[in-house]
Amino acid sequence: MKPKKIVIIGAGIGGLVVANRLRKLLPGEHKISIIDRTSIHSFPPSFLWVMVGMRTLEQITRPITDLLKPNIEFVQASVQSIDFLKRAVETERAAIPFDYLIIASGAEPAFDSIPGIDDSVETFFTAEGSKRLFDSLRNFSGGKIALAWLTPYKCPGAPHEGAMLITDFLRRKRRLENFEVHLFTPESQPLPVAGPKMGTMVSEVLESRGIVYHPLHKLISVDPASKTLKFEGNTDFCYDMLVLIPPHRSARFVQESELANTGGWIPVDRNTLATPKENVYAIGDVTAIPMPGRWKPDVALLLPKAGVFAHSQALTVAERIADAINGRKADAQFCGDGFCMLEAGEDVAGFAYGNFFAEPSPDIRLKRIGHSWHLGKVLFEKWWLAQYRARRSLLRAGIVAGGKMMGIPVKL
Repeated sequence: MKPKKIVIIGAGIGGLVVANRLRKLLPGEHKISIIDRTSIHSFPPSFLWVMVGMRTLEQITRPITDLLKPNIEFVQASVQSIDFLKRAVETERAAIPFDYLIIASGAEPAFDSIPGIDDSVETFFTAEGSKRLFDSLRNFSGGKIALAWLTPYKCPGAPHEGAMLITDFLRRKRRLENFEVHLFTPESQPLPVAGPKMGTMVSEVLESRGIVYHPLHKLISVDPASKTLKFEGNTDFCYDMLVLIPPHRSARFVQESELANTGGWIPVDRNTLATPKENVYAIGDVTAIPMPGRWKPDVALLLPKAGVFAHSQALTVAERIADAINGRKADAQFCGDGFCMLEAGEDVAGFAYGNFFAEPSPDIRLKRIGHSWHLGKVLFEKWWLAQYRARRSLLRAGIVAGGKMMGIPVKL
């Protein structure tokens, strides 16, 4: 059999998982290449900890090549387009031919989509932004902190985690009392994709932390001079510090491709992650995957953009491609299971988990907040950021075993 060329676009969570899993499943003569515009991987779940000084950027970043198995080609380049006729990925450096293609290019924050945004606005949705926000919080003397977001965005729980961690940092570490934290969302409840019961539970946790929650507030513009937020159909709000989560969008080459829908995302088969193009898959945040939701019968619910789904989808796609190349029937399917550690400050976290494809509505549950779930997130971070060759020693130390006990998928 002629050796195959498998190309992966994006070295985020999904891209790294699928590359390493394919290398384990396929004989060495099959070439695996992964393309990313940067050579450094920053672990996004840890941006929240950088924001409150629990981590530095240096602690949560690694060279991409350190996280890849041997015999995987890393190409640092920006993707310009995909030529499906020639079966090649066009970059500014060269065209990279493929027999199989996996698009794992993620989603990026679109700060320029909100009128009035300037350099005074903070964010923890980028590595550098989380570092700068830590400095700003250390120098914050009091007042109103507004945390606002627009949809779609990555990681549904992150805004609520951010508000609770900021509150905990200012109250415990800074010993401040003269401050308020306000959450503004266009959504009707926290984590609407998880249903009304979950929303009520998260609302109660926010209230217990003294955080003011403002649902159905769609941000339309910011006036940095007067420090004012303007909303559609709601009263303006004056702030002392603004922490913003902008809407996210796909990369330009995705938006301009034949695969994108009107929103710029890639629809895929929810079970196989296949696109309409032969041997072309998409995984993670770049995808648009419908899910059931009887509590919103008139609204099309999409699977949340979260690393846990990218990880699981990557395993599914790797198994399917390896089976096809090895001449076996491809049976692996993505089942829609997911989880999230919801950081609440004070070194405790909640644990939400369930089946997002369950009928008639996703079956999502929240475990009692406690220290063990926070520890589970810490352990998974350590495992993820270890050099690939060092992960065997972490296995022996029991870190991955502990992650499995928490329900974390650790197969790579």
